[in-house]
Amino acid sequence: MKQLTLNNSNETIALGKRMAADLRPGDVVVLNGDLGAGKTTFTKGIAKGLGIKEIIKSPTFTIIHEYQDGRIPLYHMDAYRLENGGAEDLGLDEYFDGDGVSVVEWAQFAEDELPDEFLAITFKRTDDENKRILTFDPRGQHFQQMVDQL
Repeated sequence: MKQLTLNNSNETIALGKRMAADLRPGDVVVLNGDLGAGKTTFTKGIAKGLGIKEIIKSPTFTIIHEYQDGRIPLYHMDAYRLENGGAEDLGLDEYFDGDGVSVVEWAQFAEDELPDEFLAITFKRTDDENKRILTFDPRGQHFQQMVDQL
């Protein structure tokens, strides 16, 4: 595991953008952390890095937003509303095995659906309202290499 401290939302977006360069079709990135911890901000950075021009919003009510206009598609998922079940009915494996990058917020509510290899990132607030501590937990060689390069 590796930790990074980010000082503001601009650094969070920049890190997502930088990491997007190494993402490839079928990659799954899991984002954990409390409400307002920076998960969607990080996803905005990934979208920028993939060349997506659309505005990125949290898919809390729709569960999945698809963005097709980048280098590869981005599937932004929010499993928060699946706390009481239902993830198995969404066909998430089709996204995870598909042609784009899947970013999953609140993945603990869809844990049984996750592939064997993915990158988990936990966002933690600090006493400074702008700073975040990110903890990276890579599952698989590809993601370990990405984390090693940070």
